[in-house]
Amino acid sequence: MLLENVLPFWLQYGFDRTHGGVYTGLDRNGALLETDKSVWFQGRALWVYATAYRQMERRPEYQELCDSLVSFIENHCFDPSDGRMYFRLSQEGKPVVKRIRYVFSEMFAILGFAAYSRAFDRPEYAKKAYALFKKVEGYLNEPGILIPKFERESKGFGLPMILLNTVSELREALPEKSEELTRAIDGYIKEIEIFFVRPELKVVVEQCNPDGTLQLDHFEGRLLNPGHAIEGAWFVLTEAQKRGGDAELMHLGTTMLDWMFARGWDEDYGGIIYYRDALGKSATEYWHDMKFWWPQCEAAIANLLAYSMSGKQEYLHQFEQVDKYIKTHFLDEEHGEWFGYLHRDNSLSTPLKGTMYKGPFHIPRMYLVACEILDGLRQ
Repeated sequence: MLLENVLPFWLQYGFDRTHGGVYTGLDRNGALLETDKSVWFQGRALWVYATAYRQMERRPEYQELCDSLVSFIENHCFDPSDGRMYFRLSQEGKPVVKRIRYVFSEMFAILGFAAYSRAFDRPEYAKKAYALFKKVEGYLNEPGILIPKFERESKGFGLPMILLNTVSELREALPEKSEELTRAIDGYIKEIEIFFVRPELKVVVEQCNPDGTLQLDHFEGRLLNPGHAIEGAWFVLTEAQKRGGDAELMHLGTTMLDWMFARGWDEDYGGIIYYRDALGKSATEYWHDMKFWWPQCEAAIANLLAYSMSGKQEYLHQFEQVDKYIKTHFLDEEHGEWFGYLHRDNSLSTPLKGTMYKGPFHIPRMYLVACEILDGLRQ
C-alpha cells in the first residue's frame, strides 16, 4: 500500500517539478485544486520521503523530491526579515500567510532536515535542524514573540506533544547532542503528565490554565481531541521503548491510550470521532462527530505499538478494529491514497485527497512506523 499506492500518488500529482516543493490541494483523482503550498507539508513530506528512502527502498525519485523540498524550504519558507517561517506560500514560493503565534512550521522543518541528514548522509542538515530547534526554544522563552490566540492565558497540549516527537527525531540525527536533547524530552513529558493527563476525569485535555487548573466553564477548556491525545500516547510509548521499556513511561503512554481510545471510539459506526466534551456535555464544533483520516492513523500506530511492548491482546484487538475500519471506509481503491473526511455514519463528506492540512504525512507515517513495529515483532 505504501510503496505502490500512497507514496506514488503524491510523487505523481503533488511534486511541483517546475517551482519545487509539493502541492497538497488535490482532488480525488490527483487533479490540482489549489496552487498555494503548505509550509508544514514541505517539512513533513521531506520527513516522509527521506525516511522511506532510508527504511524501505532507495528509489532515486524519493531523493529527487527530497532535494527539491530542501531547496524550496531554504529558499522560500523563511521570512528574511526575522527568520521566522511562513505558513502558506504561492506556488512560486511568495508569502501568503504567516502565523506568528505558532512554531509548527519550524518544528516540521526540523523533522524534515533531521530525516534528510540521516537518509542521505548530510550531517550539515542535522546541524541546521539543531540550530532551528534552538531558535524555537528562544521564541518560546522570550515574552512577546508568540502572540497568543486568546487574551485568557492557557497552556496547550499540542506544543509539548509535537516538541517531544520533533526532538526525539532530532536526537536520532544528532547523537552527540543526546544528553541535552534527552533532558528537553524529559521536560516535555513531565509537562504532558502534570498539566494534561487528568486522572480525576480520566482524560487528556487539550488545554488548561497556566497553573494547571482546568477551564471547565468554557467550551475550549472542556474540548477533547482523542486522536491528538492518542498521537501523544504513542510518542510517549516510543520514548519508553527507546529507554529499554521504561516502566513509568510505559504506564503513562498506555494510560493516555486507554482513556482516549475509550472516549474516541464510536461504538455505533466505528472509527475515532474528532471531538468530545470532557464532561459529556454537548459539543460545539460543527464537525465534532466527523471521522478524519489522521486520528485513525494515530490509533493504529498507538495500539500496535502498545501491543508490541506489552503483549496485551486488548491492544491487538483495538488495532484490528481500527485497521478494518480504515480498509472499509478510507481507502480509495479506484484512484489511490485515502479519503480524508467522513460524516459520522461513514458517508463521504468530500472526495478530495489533500488540503493545507491533509497531505503526505500522517498516512505514510502510519505505514512506515507500523512496518518498523512489525519488523520488531518478527525478530
